[in-house]
Amino acid sequence: MEDERSFSDICGGRLALQRRYYSPSCREFCLSCPRLSLRSLTAVTCTVWLAAYGLFTLCENSMILSAAIFITLLGLLGYLHFVKIDQETLLIIDSLGIQMTSSYASGKESTTFIEMNKVKDVVINEAIYMKVIYYLCILLKDPVEPHGISQVVPVFQSAKPRLDCLIEVYRSCQEILAHQKATSTSP
Repeated sequence: MEDERSFSDICGGRLALQRRYYSPSCREFCLSCPRLSLRSLTAVTCTVWLAAYGLFTLCENSMILSAAIFITLLGLLGYLHFVKIDQETLLIIDSLGIQMTSSYASGKESTTFIEMNKVKDVVINEAIYMKVIYYLCILLKDPVEPHGISQVVPVFQSAKPRLDCLIEVYRSCQEILAHQKATSTSP
């Protein structure tokens, strides 16, 4: 079963949450951010090139124009490959673990996998960032102390969805964690 709902991020931008239910013990959440705006890309490019042209008219050095074009292209490629994330995915399988994938605008993907036996809980935490924001995070068990937490792994770091979106993902994660705990304790 699959469905999609629209939410907003902490700045008011649009986000699309796709929920895929493969089984009672496996769910996937894909949070899609808006694509790069051609208007903003054009504005930044024109601003840099006009400033370079202004310097060129003052200095009469053509290297300034060449450098501006080169720096703009490198900056755009770097932004698309290392910064702009189009989609973040959370896949949770109760017998295996949790996989988080970030898909960049250039097509590059970054994946992190956490084994289920290392997961203590999934919680919604709050932080103060000029205002109070909420984020979903995975608490990892401390291998030395059984009741301790060794690490906090934030989820959907780039999209920064609001609380209503996080609650939907949180509830599904808690259902799967409860199912996993019930199946691991039953003989």
